[in-house]
Amino acid sequence: MRKGMDRVLLGAGWCAVAAGSVGIVLHFVAWPWRWLVLVASGASYLMLGAVAGLVLLSIARGWRGAAVAGVLAVAALWTLVPAFVPQGRAATGPRFTIMQSNLFFGGADPTAVIRAVRENRVDVLTVDELTESAIERLTTVGILAELPHHYTEPTRTGGGGTGIYSRYPLRDARKYDGFILNNVSATMDHPEGGPITIFAFHPIPPPFEFQAWTTEMRRIREILDAESGPAIVGADFNATRDHAAYRDLLHGRFASAADQTGAGLLPTFPNDHGWVPVIGIDHILLADATAEIVHTLTMPGSDHRAVVAQVRLN
Repeated sequence: MRKGMDRVLLGAGWCAVAAGSVGIVLHFVAWPWRWLVLVASGASYLMLGAVAGLVLLSIARGWRGAAVAGVLAVAALWTLVPAFVPQGRAATGPRFTIMQSNLFFGGADPTAVIRAVRENRVDVLTVDELTESAIERLTTVGILAELPHHYTEPTRTGGGGTGIYSRYPLRDARKYDGFILNNVSATMDHPEGGPITIFAFHPIPPPFEFQAWTTEMRRIREILDAESGPAIVGADFNATRDHAAYRDLLHGRFASAADQTGAGLLPTFPNDHGWVPVIGIDHILLADATAEIVHTLTMPGSDHRAVVAQVRLN
């Protein structure tokens, strides 16, 4: 009986180790193939297989296998644990709150959006998949009473529209060339913090146009690298922390609000199938600012959870 159980555990352990190995490779390599990029979205979960394999092989007393699993488990934890450890430094500047929300072809419940803005005292709202009808519904429920300043580039239908709503004046609005969907920015004049550049990005999803997504992520990196002052990004990057294209955005001045607070993987998608979201593709990035609190919100009518960050300028 013991031998039979050990064999089962050894088999399960090696399968878990294999999954962990695949997850580590998927995380660290910038894959040029669409299907591998899609699988890489869940690399963090696969990496946990190395830890499970270490436990199973140790119980089965497969010491050589356990040694291999141990090395992989260390690599996996070295990759995963930083997401759960706060990395931000103390900031002393003025506070404000930003919310990023994908409206799912404009179908998100406008009442839920305005409720979230009010309850979280949101000062800046970036929205993706903004349609003309969504703007009308948001206006009807009172978005402009809360966030009177706005720059929007909606579409009549579909997911190409993007916008910025702000409690404070906006200027120097810009729509960027070189993108399939609308990607925009504007400068917000904060009464205490001065000018802050607000970016709202939404690169094309890689399942639709893989090469375009790769090109657009590089274009976003170029735009952010050219920014020199305080800045905030609200975006559906269609990328998780397991994608090299996303991590490349963090090699310069910008940091992830989720990483600064140790919020973990912060899954936001999909959120309309009766189970919890499993991957985090919605992000808030900061330059010359530090997030103090980050959390997500269910937005009825949308397939994404919204991300809310309380931010303080450095």
